[in-house]
Amino acid sequence: MARVKVEFINTCAHCAAHEQAIKKAAARYGDDVEVRFYYAGKDFDYLNKYGMITRGTMIINERKKFENLSRRIIEKAIEEAMGDSPG
Repeated sequence: MARVKVEFINTCAHCAAHEQAIKKAAARYGDDVEVRFYYAGKDFDYLNKYGMITRGTMIINERKKFENLSRRIIEKAIEEAMGDSPG
């Protein structure tokens, strides 16, 4: 199974809850899910890839963006990405 890449751009204090949900959902899959967190105003390397982000955003495999996040949406998105992974 190929690795799934999950990136999250944290834009505010409220987004910390989403970080925890992403970590928990990704932990189910161990090393098959790579997670990377960016912090707006501190990290800038995501800007070249995704442009200006003003809302907490989860991006899966550098192509699927999710802005309206909840624990259920996060879990489902990662689960679906694992099912879509070739291998």
